[in-house]
Amino acid sequence: MTWRPALAPSAMLRHDPVRQAELLIVPERIVVLNEEAAAIVALCDGTRTAQEIVAEFPGEVAGDVVEFLDRVRGEGWLR
Repeated sequence: MTWRPALAPSAMLRHDPVRQAELLIVPERIVVLNEEAAAIVALCDGTRTAQEIVAEFPGEVAGDVVEFLDRVRGEGWLR
């Protein structure tokens, strides 16, 4: 089966107008995301496969996207 990343039920993506940044809010932690990370997380809605998400980004950063998805999944923020 192909993985379709989605935010874990305990995680939320929110915009912070004060910081002008996207925040990933998880239990006991708030992670300030850079623009690229926020764009990746925004695509994790359960409708796209991991490969489709990676394909949204230029070839040079595709490996970084895979690493980021793996790391965020390892933290338990994606299911």
